[in-house]
Amino acid sequence: MKLIEIKEILEADVPTGKYDSEMEIEIGCSSDLMSEILAFGKPGSILLTSLMNIQVINTANVADIKVVCFVMGKIPNENMIKSANRNDITILTSKLTTFESCGRLYKNGLQSCSYQDIDK
Repeated sequence: MKLIEIKEILEADVPTGKYDSEMEIEIGCSSDLMSEILAFGKPGSILLTSLMNIQVINTANVADIKVVCFVMGKIPNENMIKSANRNDITILTSKLTTFESCGRLYKNGLQSCSYQDIDK
């Protein structure tokens, strides 16, 4: 799914300078626990979260996640935006809830990160 489609589905804004509308995103993950994202996040995916701190951007960078969407109307601060720009991470913001955001993306064909893929 192209990033522009995700932006439209989530009725999202883009507060960062980095935005490639043609970027392909194949997998979505969602959590407010960054340890879970490190465990099951997939490179190149989109992370949906309502957690608002710099650790979200740091985690996305370590996990090679290229897009972070803050949901529930949360707006990242300037430090988060600067860090995202330095690390080539696009930030989206959406007023939708986490549940609705994930549901809309899944309904439109975005695949989910799966706990079943984790080596136990």
